[in-house]
Amino acid sequence: MNTMVSLEVNNKQIKARRGDTLLKALRENGISVPTLCHMPELDASGACRMCVVEVEGREFLIPSCAHPVQDGMKVQTHSPRVIQARKTLTELLLANHPDDCLFCPRNGNCELQQLSAELNITDRRFPGNKAKSKLDQSCSAMVRDPGKCILCGRCVRSCEEIVGNATFDFLKRGDKTSIGTCFNKPLNLSSCLLCGQCLLVCPTASLREKDHVQVVMEAVHNPELHTVIQIDPSVLITLAEEFGGKAGKDISGALTGVLHKLGFNKVFDTGLAHDLLIKETAKELAQRIEEGKNLPLIMGNCPSWVKYAEQNLEELFPLFSKLKSPQQLLGNLIKNHYAPKAGISPANIFTISVMPCPARKYEAQREEMMPGDYPEVDAVLTTRELARLIRLNGLDLRQSEAEPIDTPYDRRSSAGSLQAALGGSAEAVLRTLAHMKDQAELFPVKVNKLRGPKTRKEFHFEIDGKQVGVAVAGGLHAARQLIAEIRKGRQDIHLVEVMICPGGCINGGGQPFHKEEDTMPTRLKALHEMDEKEPIRYPDKNIMLKNIYEDFLQDGFSTTGPNSFHHELKKRTVLL
Repeated sequence: MNTMVSLEVNNKQIKARRGDTLLKALRENGISVPTLCHMPELDASGACRMCVVEVEGREFLIPSCAHPVQDGMKVQTHSPRVIQARKTLTELLLANHPDDCLFCPRNGNCELQQLSAELNITDRRFPGNKAKSKLDQSCSAMVRDPGKCILCGRCVRSCEEIVGNATFDFLKRGDKTSIGTCFNKPLNLSSCLLCGQCLLVCPTASLREKDHVQVVMEAVHNPELHTVIQIDPSVLITLAEEFGGKAGKDISGALTGVLHKLGFNKVFDTGLAHDLLIKETAKELAQRIEEGKNLPLIMGNCPSWVKYAEQNLEELFPLFSKLKSPQQLLGNLIKNHYAPKAGISPANIFTISVMPCPARKYEAQREEMMPGDYPEVDAVLTTRELARLIRLNGLDLRQSEAEPIDTPYDRRSSAGSLQAALGGSAEAVLRTLAHMKDQAELFPVKVNKLRGPKTRKEFHFEIDGKQVGVAVAGGLHAARQLIAEIRKGRQDIHLVEVMICPGGCINGGGQPFHKEEDTMPTRLKALHEMDEKEPIRYPDKNIMLKNIYEDFLQDGFSTTGPNSFHHELKKRTVLL
């Protein structure tokens, strides 16, 4: 049990747990202290020095993020000396920062801009040479602008310590210090997985997604194009945050109404494609267990995980499912199933997906995702981009009338929603497998062992007298450990799910920027509540999916040709 200590802050007594940092104690007591480098889930780096405070008896200001509380401390968080120090540090950052706030995508949502306003910085006290650097637009998902980098190190730490990939690092020394990839090469030549976790933590617009808003607007206003937009279930419970709503609020009806007003001809639910993926994965898993070959089955519905596998796991390709992701499955259905039924040429259909992850932009442009004369998905918007598109057109979700999602892709089971959480896809596959084997009554209503914040989860369940084991890994630290066990011949695991983003797609790199530290638990809670409230819990019970099987898929998927729902993993070589 942690003992409590007493300290005086701004002439008032507060309590704090012994061992906590001063910054944590201050924030838990409602005292705001600015930071630019601090990441609550990681140990302090003390890089920005913006959180300095004045402690009685100390000659120098101390960084509150790295200093433990002590009994009897007397602290001033906003003394004239402290404010002047923070102001000077910020002014030095602004000395060579680009003067393009009006055109910056983070305008109004930039931590450096916000801090400058809070410190009442109204003019340039330290003139400096503007940072000259080349904009890196080499990859299909993200843009890197080194000129906006303030060397906070968050992207370095997020990629290395949270994701486990170490794409970025500090280069050179002194006033020549910068952050870049290996050998300072463009992103498309790096080991970057395009998951976008660095986008969530970057305080400026040094890292941002490649914007597709203008492309989508041009398509919507092109009378020759039939525009179709698909919305991922994870977006439906996060988008409200962009408009001042609570995390986890489901706004599917209001969003459909807004999208129709924007001019989209059809609004579809990607959840139906999640049902399709889950059903087919369950069938493939059952077949592999029966044959005792190519186990465990490794799911590949996370594009960042697939990219990592192609860069590092060539010998395990036979274990991977070849099914495309739900985004691509629905894109394929739209071009090959919906188009002929609607009497529209696939070439005249422009398909947009709204996804929680910038890696989906990269995925949509892969060569195998263009099996015919046209791509399965033409453009991809992140949750943040969709919010910008809505605001650009003067609309507000809070004032929109609810409208139903359009047929024929308007229904999903609750299993189709679970995929947004780490472990959700595996839970949905097992639930579906039990239902296929007429053993649904023996399967637990919810699998708690596959839920929660842990990055490594396992669950074993008996089906047809056989023990079926599933392992889930969140991030590459946990994934590498699991892969090492598989390479050593572990036999009790039959299904593997890996998601790169912590917590899953609900915390994808394209989701709204966190405004509170407890955002992710709130989102997860809302997601699991959706699972409990949905009347349909199995893909087999989804009447829309049944109709698709009857009039289009019939006996199964084509593995080749323009309507193929499969793709092959390809070895990719990148710099270390």
